[in-house]
Amino acid sequence: MKTVLISGGSGFIGSHLCRTLSDLGWHLLVLTRNRHQAAQKLPSDITLIDNLKQLDTYSPVDILINLAGQSLADGRWSKSRKEQIINSRIGTTDALYNFFKLQTKPPEIVISGSAIGYYGADTGNDKAIAEDSPVLANFSQQLCADWEQSARQFEHLGSRVCYLRTGIVLGEQGALAKMLTPFKLGLGGPIGNGRQWMPWIHIEDIVTIILYCIQQDDLKGPVNGTAPEPVRNRDFVRILGAVLKRPALLPMPAPIVRLLFGQMGHELLLQGQRVIPKKLEDRGFQFKYTDLHSALNDLLT
Repeated sequence: MKTVLISGGSGFIGSHLCRTLSDLGWHLLVLTRNRHQAAQKLPSDITLIDNLKQLDTYSPVDILINLAGQSLADGRWSKSRKEQIINSRIGTTDALYNFFKLQTKPPEIVISGSAIGYYGADTGNDKAIAEDSPVLANFSQQLCADWEQSARQFEHLGSRVCYLRTGIVLGEQGALAKMLTPFKLGLGGPIGNGRQWMPWIHIEDIVTIILYCIQQDDLKGPVNGTAPEPVRNRDFVRILGAVLKRPALLPMPAPIVRLLFGQMGHELLLQGQRVIPKKLEDRGFQFKYTDLHSALNDLLT
């Protein structure tokens, strides 16, 4: 049986992944800062550790899945906030590498979190963005590029590394959860001009993609974790309103977004690119949820 170490295992994606792998009977170790809180969220058969040195008492790690990182969308990006975001991703990844480079057996496979922020942001550009597309520099882009560069160190140890560039993950947490209250009150609507693209993915599909990355021996490098049909913000809110049977007509003007959220609002809410999962589609990966209406209908009705 393979031994899997997951960092960020008690987060949104991580907790879903842990439940799936636990159901499959995998041997799971979760690195967490708070073992008590993690124990409340995760299956009881998962081993929780709060220090990498504790791995010495367990079997060598065969698969490392690194999902750790503070949310980008929890508040304005002050200087100290940016430093926290960077350290929670690059600092954690560097620490994992520095530990495993001293081990006799490094992980065979490393699945490292990243995001579609790697491509930077644009406003309403219709061009499809694949894994090899050019990028537009901003804070999100530099953060993801540095995060992937940190994970790339594992290639020097002989690990097969995948960089999972996730889109907006839809589920009971994350962006969708934050949108529900105003929409249920009839206060939802497009952000800015509504033309910005929102590459999305159902939580079940992102978990399946992680499993796929593990199982495909020849898959490595960047993998876009997005559904095949990204939508513009104006279409996202229209479909969400229809599923909830609520109007979605009250826009949030761009100046208000910038005033309330600063750079974070500008990059994450007002801009976006039409990212597609070209590498997965070329390999024949089967998405369970390919259109937004079916995804939201599954989650909300």
